[in-house]
Amino acid sequence: VQLQASGGGSVQTGGSLRLSCAASGRTFSGSALGWFRQAPGKERKFVAAISWKGGSMNYGDSVKGRFTISRDNAKNTVFLQMNSLRPEDTAVYFCAANPGGPTAVVRAWNYWGQGTQVTVSS
Repeated sequence: VQLQASGGGSVQTGGSLRLSCAASGRTFSGSALGWFRQAPGKERKFVAAISWKGGSMNYGDSVKGRFTISRDNAKNTVFLQMNSLRPEDTAVYFCAANPGGPTAVVRAWNYWGQGTQVTVSS
């Protein structure tokens, strides 16, 4: 089971990035998919999550209106479109899966991918 995140990079304030996370080794049929981030020395925090069929989405307060999560179940992939990026968005971003709903509770997520670095400069 593997969740492979990609798309990170370095941008200036106000820029955009699109993260992708592809699942392999198994399908995540019925599972919610989500994104979390962790800045150096800080706890991992919820960013966004989407239900299996995409009908329910959940966003962290700090990213609402700027980030959009989506998924392509045929490709077993989840995306995170990040617009209007700010320096405080700088972190390692992780994708995750859980058999329940798009909860913001970190401990509810039981499959994790490796992170991808996002750096936003002022």
